[in-house]
Amino acid sequence: MTEAGWLDNHLVLILCIAGSTIVTLLPKILPVTFLRGDNLPPVLRHWLSFVPVAVMAALVGPDVFIYEGRFNPGLSNLFLMAALPALVVAWWSKNYFLTIVVGIGLVILARYTGLY
Repeated sequence: MTEAGWLDNHLVLILCIAGSTIVTLLPKILPVTFLRGDNLPPVLRHWLSFVPVAVMAALVGPDVFIYEGRFNPGLSNLFLMAALPALVVAWWSKNYFLTIVVGIGLVILARYTGLY
């Protein structure tokens, strides 16, 4: 098969890969390029400061409140009982790593001692 024939046979695939690359890279490159932190208005910078917390809450929330396959906001929810002290540690220390260590440590301790 000649090169021109190969290109004709695979043009759709090449365009799909190129389009996927552009769609993936643009949302990552454009904000960094045009929205530098010092150029943003203070109100927008303040609003954007809550994005990491909101993303973390969206990721952790379902795992904390859905225990054993159902919504469980009670005392029988091990992950909720471990998350509450971890939340206090997060607020007090502002240290992401320490918060994770405390949360996981409490789950391990509760399971090891047979509390849950």
